[in-house]
Amino acid sequence: MAGQQFQYDDSGNTFFYFLTSFVGLIVIPATYYLWPRDQNAEQLRLKSLRRVHGRCLWYRLRLMKSQQSIIPTLKKVALLFGWAVFLLLAYKVSKLDRDYQEYNPYEVLNLEPGAKVQAIKKQYHLLSLKYHPDKGGDDVMFMRIAKAYAALTNEQSRQNWEMYGNPDGPGVTSFGIALPAWIVDQKNSMLVLLVYGLAFMVILPVVVGTWWYRSIRYSGDQILISTTQLFMHFIYKTPNMNMKRLTMVLTAACEFDPRSNKEATIRPTDNMEVPQLIRELGNINVKKKEPPFCYPYSFKARVLVLSHLARMEVSENLEEDQRFVVRKSPALLQEMINVGCQLTMMANSRGGFPAPRLVTIENCMKLTQMIVQGLQETKSPLLQLPHFEEEHLRYCISKKYKVRTLQDLVSLKDSDRRSMLRFLGEEKYDEVMAVLGSFPHITMGIKLQVLDDEDSSNITAGSIVTVTVTLTRKRMADMFEKEQEASICQGEETANTEEAIRNQGDTNKAKTKVWQSKNKGAKKTAKSKKKKLTKKKALPAPVKGKQANGNVAGNEMAVTTSAAASVTKEEDDEASDKGSESEDGETNKDSPSERDEESDKQSDTEVDEGGGDDEEEWKALQQSIQRRERALLETKSKVTHPVYSLYFPEEKQEWWWLYIADRRDQTLVSMPYHVCTLRDSEEVELKFPAPSKAGNYQYSVILRSDSYLGLDQFKPLKLEVHEAKAMLDNHPQWDIPDTEEEDEEQEDSDGIEESDDEDEDND
Repeated sequence: MAGQQFQYDDSGNTFFYFLTSFVGLIVIPATYYLWPRDQNAEQLRLKSLRRVHGRCLWYRLRLMKSQQSIIPTLKKVALLFGWAVFLLLAYKVSKLDRDYQEYNPYEVLNLEPGAKVQAIKKQYHLLSLKYHPDKGGDDVMFMRIAKAYAALTNEQSRQNWEMYGNPDGPGVTSFGIALPAWIVDQKNSMLVLLVYGLAFMVILPVVVGTWWYRSIRYSGDQILISTTQLFMHFIYKTPNMNMKRLTMVLTAACEFDPRSNKEATIRPTDNMEVPQLIRELGNINVKKKEPPFCYPYSFKARVLVLSHLARMEVSENLEEDQRFVVRKSPALLQEMINVGCQLTMMANSRGGFPAPRLVTIENCMKLTQMIVQGLQETKSPLLQLPHFEEEHLRYCISKKYKVRTLQDLVSLKDSDRRSMLRFLGEEKYDEVMAVLGSFPHITMGIKLQVLDDEDSSNITAGSIVTVTVTLTRKRMADMFEKEQEASICQGEETANTEEAIRNQGDTNKAKTKVWQSKNKGAKKTAKSKKKKLTKKKALPAPVKGKQANGNVAGNEMAVTTSAAASVTKEEDDEASDKGSESEDGETNKDSPSERDEESDKQSDTEVDEGGGDDEEEWKALQQSIQRRERALLETKSKVTHPVYSLYFPEEKQEWWWLYIADRRDQTLVSMPYHVCTLRDSEEVELKFPAPSKAGNYQYSVILRSDSYLGLDQFKPLKLEVHEAKAMLDNHPQWDIPDTEEEDEEQEDSDGIEESDDEDEDND
């Protein structure tokens, strides 16, 4: 009878199969995810960025890190060692003999498959004489020969062999456990239990607990929960937060506290170096006793941020800490913006406390720009460019050029720009122009509509308004090219105008005498007329003079009226001809039937036009729905364009904030949308509820960079809100009986009346 048998692998062959599979499951995915990417590609990318970003701090740090790092080499060595072990185990497994072999009686008797019975008997007789135990043969071999002979000659044995692969019938199913027998040996039981207990009762709970304890302290954006709570407390406490207060709240984050973050450090040398920086910076609220602003870690972080904004040099120890603080700041400020938006939504929905002011959220955005560029709020955005210092700004803001922003610098002519920047050499000027040309130039297209409504352009009170903003990014270098083309066109136009002026001057010179004689004659006639008029005024007959003047005027009017009459007669003749033709055409038509056909055709064309408009609207709606579905399913890369920042210690990508605000009331209308995927063009939808009262409203669509100063854009958004349509109280489809009983009673009464009528008819 068939059964199951479990046995440990005494030979160790099955264990090698298990070990090979286990090592392969680790080595193959690890190679895919951990193998260092092509270093040459990274070097080529950095080489392509060298012309523009060569002076940036992050670029220099990246070059040093790529040259000094040995981590890629260690990864390669570890992965190659794993592959060597895997290949060695695979080779070992390929050389192992298989314990299980399929039973074949023809092979035992040394016969070809399908041999006849006579040949089987003859071969059995020969082999039995050779291997019979009584004649000095092998007992095991003789038993195998007898079993094979029975399997091929006995009908029952043959059926068992064909069905189960064994002449004796179904056997015991054997399972080999891929563990050596010494693991379950009684002598090693205590050691095995100790290892199992240490692995599954100590190491595994400690690893899982440590991971869980660290993960619950952080939010989805890898910000400490305690930091988020701190931001919420201070924004709730101070809805209108200026830049000074905002810097203090930022540097009080728990990420800079060594008790919460091991990356933050407090050095013994801070007691000497930090006070020196304070003296150079000036007033930074040293005497502030409000916790956590008075804690040492917050105090140090605030000094490092302010020294970074002032572009001050610090010692090597503080420089490392400063890079850590500056690198963490943009993510913390983004979390602060998110907290401000959450409090705004809570205040708008629940009420009970004032919402954060628009100034607070915009100051967070401005501070992000300042930290990335290492500039104070009052400094010129021109200092973002290389080789620009404070003393050079006087050349730019002079009365001759009046350049205060990057846009002013771009709009200058190349000759004026070169003369203004003459303090730079040729190489430095080319570098400045290359950097300025890499800066972004964004154009915004705004479309206002109410989705899922019959009239999408009609905004009613309380409706959900959708503002679709199309952002298109170009480089400032494109603006240079347009400027050059415009200057060339202007030069051609000026040349043409100069030639025309010269030609006119020549013609005037050639005809001066003729025109002068005519003018003289005209002057003489004018003088003679004046004399005659004076003489006529002296005569005592004013009425006749008036009549004479009236006759002249009458004659002139007669001439003009006669000419006009002739023109009108011609027009009337043409119109009469056209009218007669149309009348003839109409009279030639077969009376009312053809007119009905024409009216039907006109109605059909109107229906077709309406249907075409409906089809176009339906197609546009379907395309917008498909676009949104693709946007939801598609995951775009957040790698856009590297930011040019001279003092930021990490490579940063160009990201933007887009939102709608009421600058008059200093409130947010729509929550800021963080645009992180703008490479060439991006379409963003901003939704907000329309005001509850009808009227005209003036909002602003604002686009702010999180990396550059002076590139923010403001577009006006006019909103005309109408009263919502009144709901119909009486409609035929709503005339439903109150209860079903009334219907049943009415049916019963109708049935009774019908029965009475039938009885009367029968009578």
